[in-house]
Amino acid sequence: MQFVDLNAQHNSLKAELDEAIARVIRDSAFIRGPDVDDFEANYAKLSGLKHCVSCANGTDALYIAMKALGCGPGDEVITTAHSWISTSETVTQTGARVVFCDTEDDYFCLDPDLIEAAITPRTKGIIAVHIFGQPAAIDRIAAIAKKHGLWLIEDCAQAHLAELNGQKIGTFGDIATFSFYPGKNLGAMGDAGCVVTDRDDLAEFCALFARHGGKNNHTMEGICSRMDGLQAAILNVKMTKLIEWNEARIRISARYGTLLEGLADKIQRPKLRPGAKHVYHLYVVRLPDRDAVKDHLASLGVPTVINYPKALPTYPAYDYLGHTAADFPVAVRHATEILSLPIHPHLSQADQDAVVAGLSSFFGR
Repeated sequence: MQFVDLNAQHNSLKAELDEAIARVIRDSAFIRGPDVDDFEANYAKLSGLKHCVSCANGTDALYIAMKALGCGPGDEVITTAHSWISTSETVTQTGARVVFCDTEDDYFCLDPDLIEAAITPRTKGIIAVHIFGQPAAIDRIAAIAKKHGLWLIEDCAQAHLAELNGQKIGTFGDIATFSFYPGKNLGAMGDAGCVVTDRDDLAEFCALFARHGGKNNHTMEGICSRMDGLQAAILNVKMTKLIEWNEARIRISARYGTLLEGLADKIQRPKLRPGAKHVYHLYVVRLPDRDAVKDHLASLGVPTVINYPKALPTYPAYDYLGHTAADFPVAVRHATEILSLPIHPHLSQADQDAVVAGLSSFFGR
């Protein structure tokens, strides 16, 4: 059993992927080129926004987005206490200071009830993360940002085509970022990322900044963050299956919910935010004795992952902020309880049954 079975995914598209890769090699279209142009047009359309600017990875996408919004020394940026470190480290890389907020108990996302208390005269923006595939309370967060004159970035690395109240995530803020790391709902065969926006000024800046500030007419100093032609060609093929793959994840998650009903007193299944379309990049349960359960499942050949084992402010990298675990009680507690079960569009019912049987055997059911 695989936690994420990329071989099954690639084999289902082998002919199309082989043809795309061979074409890029034949044409030596390794940097930029028609496949990258096609990807940017295709993903902008799929996202429901005017512009898509491709880049090397999802971490760069966050940094590029903040630079486009003028983030720099002396600024503060509010974000979630529970995410992958890309969300916060890129704030620091701009010269700004990261300000962490605790998360919602039910949905793992940035708690909108805590944001306004964290705003100071130095606050310039908010980064909301749609974590695990679940939309954040992005409508409320966008309203807070507008009220206080702050910019809003949506970190959509785990939530390709998720929706809230029928509106696609990524379309609520000023700009949104995506990762196409191989295991994502839409993944490349290597690193890749992008920013999407409706704002012409932001798209123009991002395209220039990500490509050395221009070519032979450098209007600024930029960075080198380009999606290569092979990854673009691969993503163009896989993009045609994204809606189908998301629907498969939703069906598998619903089946997990049914199979785990008998363990409801032991395992808290993921809750769905009202009005949300959760695309289940991860199927994250909460349970006591998490580490013992993980070890038990591993002994049965069932792979699991902890996403993420510590709240961000509790890492040594953020000792300088002077936080304690008591400052972020929800995120810290979640980090001790969560366990991601195997999920991908090709997960068989037999494998899913084995996961649930392993959980049942641990609890003696």
